[in-house]
Amino acid sequence: MQKWAKYLILLGMFITAYMLILAWQKDYGHIAADQNVATPVAQTAQPASADIPNANASSAAATPVNNADVPPVATPKKEAAAPVIAPAPQGLITLQTDMYRITVDPKGGDVVRSELLNHLNAVDSQKAFVLLEDGPGRVYTAQSGLIGVDGPDAAAAGRPLYTSAQTSYVLANGQTSLDVPLTFAAPNGVQIIKSFHLTAGQYPIKVSYQIINRGKKPWQGQMFGQVKRDNSADPSKANQGMMGMSTYMGGAWGTPDSHYNKLKFTKYQEDPLNQTVKGGWVAVLQHYFVTAWIPDANTTAVLSTRVSGNNNFIGFTDPVITVAPGMQQTVSATLYTGPKVQDNLKPLAVGLDQTVDYGWLWPIAQVLFLGLKYIHGFIGNWGWSIILLTLLVKIVLFPLSAKSYRSMAKMKVIAPEMQRLKEVHGEDRMKFSQEMMALYKKEGVNPLSGCLPILLQMPIFMSLYFVFMESVELRNAPWIGWITDLSSMDHWFVLPLIMGVTMFVQQALNPQPADPMQAKMLRLMPIVFTVFMLWFPSGLVLYWIVNNLLTIVQQKYVNHQIEKSYHPKVG
Repeated sequence: MQKWAKYLILLGMFITAYMLILAWQKDYGHIAADQNVATPVAQTAQPASADIPNANASSAAATPVNNADVPPVATPKKEAAAPVIAPAPQGLITLQTDMYRITVDPKGGDVVRSELLNHLNAVDSQKAFVLLEDGPGRVYTAQSGLIGVDGPDAAAAGRPLYTSAQTSYVLANGQTSLDVPLTFAAPNGVQIIKSFHLTAGQYPIKVSYQIINRGKKPWQGQMFGQVKRDNSADPSKANQGMMGMSTYMGGAWGTPDSHYNKLKFTKYQEDPLNQTVKGGWVAVLQHYFVTAWIPDANTTAVLSTRVSGNNNFIGFTDPVITVAPGMQQTVSATLYTGPKVQDNLKPLAVGLDQTVDYGWLWPIAQVLFLGLKYIHGFIGNWGWSIILLTLLVKIVLFPLSAKSYRSMAKMKVIAPEMQRLKEVHGEDRMKFSQEMMALYKKEGVNPLSGCLPILLQMPIFMSLYFVFMESVELRNAPWIGWITDLSSMDHWFVLPLIMGVTMFVQQALNPQPADPMQAKMLRLMPIVFTVFMLWFPSGLVLYWIVNNLLTIVQQKYVNHQIEKSYHPKVG
């Protein structure tokens, strides 16, 4: 029985390692392969608009447009409009709040760059983290516009060129919000005002279109919003180090019925999204950050994906609206481009907070994160918060593990008697097993209870793995000395080596197996786990060190008590 107990302990430890590798491979292992292969362009020649989903229209074929970024629309034939008089070229427009600096391209009014001022690019950098950008190395932008019969973004002339009163807008001290209007005058007497509404201390941006019809005919169109991302690698991989654990990067979407779904870029064309929903959202995820469009919850929108050349699009299209002559109407949506903070995302749409993806152990991971966050609110340091959380976990699990510690201690004190039985019965394994079971029964020892501590720690350890990989609150979080980022590996390998030592000491306190092969395997475990932990987040290794130290103290105390009070039972 003791033999099987040891095998179960080894099995539990290997299962923990194996499950972590599987979780890593399932969510992250495919990223490099996906990102290094460009999405193939359609083999047959077709209009640029064929790469993008059709808008909600009931008649006529899709009309080609001059820009492949814009969704095609089904438009009936209409009289030729008067030529558009293009306004003078205008430079990029910057909008700055206490949270970020946004750059808007007046052509189309797209967000082509976002710098998160409260998140540095790296621990040793003073530059703000750049989430969105449109450059030679990476294309990642948030686009929106008006398409349909009269939508200017679907016009043959291409995307509309908006004008603004100034090229730089800054939220002044004491201001609670910043409103930036961009205007476009259509040739049919319709004025369109595209506005960005930003709020102090918040990431969501309200993007609205006010259509003022001063013409003689009804205006028809529909709003779209989309995230455009090419196949370049996730920039966060550069900070993960050798064999770093790059996380999921790709599309995601949700509805009130299906809260959270991931869709890799390679699936945009193979298994495209096309759902009509009320209260949904679309997004592109990368490590710790998300860019999402949330349509008006009171309208029914079409969520869709498409591929055009090397660019991947995921977005929504609103229903057609009609603005009568002399009337005006406003349509809007919410753009979120920032960190994956659950408290920020949850109010925006059902399931959007689940982009903080804790995997299949999310109930345990969520409890651990909330506990860690609560402790941090008092201490202000994530490293010490991890240590206190480990202590609390130990206290909670102590009633379940105490019996196991006592049983292990008793097994150690009866080890000489076990050795004697083995010598007496020699090669008679059946007789030895019978005598051993009788001894266990007489001394009240349950060898299987030794598996309990590791079995209890398996889901907690794996849950914390997801917490450290997904919680942006721990990004660039320092502890002490050389540990400047608890979410990344210890580049000096000090913590993994300490963890290996504590694991070795912990094993020495437990009874050693009589089987030489089992004993050899146990001696190798600290080495195997030390190597395994070299590239894990240092905060996770810190948790395991503290857990081992507390286990050593508990086991040493219990061993001392049992040895002091132990009296062999005669019988």
